[in-house]
Amino acid sequence: MTEIAAGSSNNPQDPGKGDRRGILAGIALFLRQVASELKKVVTPTKRDWFSYTLWVLGFVAVVMVIVSALDFLFGQASIFVFTNQLEQ
Repeated sequence: MTEIAAGSSNNPQDPGKGDRRGILAGIALFLRQVASELKKVVTPTKRDWFSYTLWVLGFVAVVMVIVSALDFLFGQASIFVFTNQLEQ
């Protein structure tokens, strides 16, 4: 894009002053840039959605197993430390 970002200065004799755009001009620039970025978005196919869903469910299952194992181990360790015996 060729727009100048708000706050940049084109005048070398006036450093630090920047572009004095109004708030509405800044919002308009932002919205134009958002629209430009949204044109680059590619919608996944059904096959991609299915694949992504399986990956997420698999990852969640693995994390559940890890958290459950840690919960069990820390539970057993705390029982051992505070009662000096393992619960069976």
